[in-house]
Amino acid sequence: MILSALRTATLTAALSAAAAAHAAAPAPAAAGARANLACHVGAYRLDDGRSLTLGRIDDPAALRWRLLDGRTGKLANKDGALVSTGGWGERADGVKVALGRCGEGIVFEGHRGEPVKLDVVDTAFDGAGVKLRGRLVLPAGQDKVPVVVMVHGSENYSGVDLYYQQYLFPSEGVGVFVYDKRGTGGSTGKYTQNFHELSDDAVAALAEAQRLGGARVGRIGYLGGSQGGWIAPLAASKTPQAQFVEVGFGLADGVLAEDRDQVVLDLRAAGFGDAATLRKARELTDATGLIASSNGQRGWTELAAVRKKYEAQPWWTSVKGEYSGLVATHTRDQIMAEFKKYDYEVSWDYDPMPVLRTLKTPQLWVLGGDDIEAPSEETQKRLAALGRAGRPIASVVFPQADHGILEYEKDAKGERQHTRTADGYLRMLLDWIKRGTLDGWPYGTAKQLAGPK
Repeated sequence: MILSALRTATLTAALSAAAAAHAAAPAPAAAGARANLACHVGAYRLDDGRSLTLGRIDDPAALRWRLLDGRTGKLANKDGALVSTGGWGERADGVKVALGRCGEGIVFEGHRGEPVKLDVVDTAFDGAGVKLRGRLVLPAGQDKVPVVVMVHGSENYSGVDLYYQQYLFPSEGVGVFVYDKRGTGGSTGKYTQNFHELSDDAVAALAEAQRLGGARVGRIGYLGGSQGGWIAPLAASKTPQAQFVEVGFGLADGVLAEDRDQVVLDLRAAGFGDAATLRKARELTDATGLIASSNGQRGWTELAAVRKKYEAQPWWTSVKGEYSGLVATHTRDQIMAEFKKYDYEVSWDYDPMPVLRTLKTPQLWVLGGDDIEAPSEETQKRLAALGRAGRPIASVVFPQADHGILEYEKDAKGERQHTRTADGYLRMLLDWIKRGTLDGWPYGTAKQLAGPK
């Protein structure tokens, strides 16, 4: 969520690859294929009543289909035929999709699908010292509807271009306001991970959604995923108009906890989960956390001491984390060079608990019990305690879900291949947005930790 780009084998290789990917323009053939598919982006109503969306992804020559139950796949032209590959993998899943002419219907697994009419308004509005690009998407008509403002995670791409919720949710009766976070897409400013600035932008986004929607806006609130789990509640604390907050796969803990808890999972997976080893690893993450949070100005003496004590021990090479493994295995000069390139103004010192303890706006937190990007064990404990203490927080966990509330299977190398969004997750979000309650149980494999249903 914070420095995930630093997880590759070498820091410089990661940056070179990322720079090349962003700099490269689509090849003419890819651009042509993109043009053929782009006009089909939107929501469709299948003849059995289900909602299906076709949305853009980072591959310019492909689309992603999604169903409300969480099934998903990538569509791309291959050897003159439209092929679906399941989840986020490259294996054909046998799902048959036929696209007609632009603006016409589709056929999905033998079911005819007609385009869902939506009311769409594009806008530009003022954030905290920046101009932000946004879009309000409502179900067609004049009825009052609930509206959710999408709060970015750490991604650096355009939410207006790529957020699928702007099609899926309105097809289910919920309006969506999407915007490009500062420094991304069509928004000005510098990309940042300063939660305070980003929360101010989110406040402005909600106000713009209300302005555009006018009398059609009913309940309105925020949905923040991943890093957005720090930002959305903070924005709500500044926004009396917000009537709900939803957080998906976020942390009710500080930023440094993400790396620390990932290291614990690394060591447990490698067979080094005993208490003594985890205490030693905590010394390491305390040192690397000090280096990261001070932008390399402190922590090197502490890291040198930890290296001297433990570098030769067998568990040392199993440490990965968000950044600890890389910081521990590279020189000071290498790390400092990368810090200069990744000047994101991360809110390292942000503690979410004061906001969560005092925020009166009802919240729904949905966690993955098998999340290795943002390990949720401590967050589950904290949210359950807040719920028992009477705070208006409902917390739910999908026990086998990874980050993004995604299900997965392991490949031959033991690496996770995400296959779908967990069944029940999207329906749960919609129920809470519409009514502020979870009255549609069961939601797949979800289990409630605490709070009102």
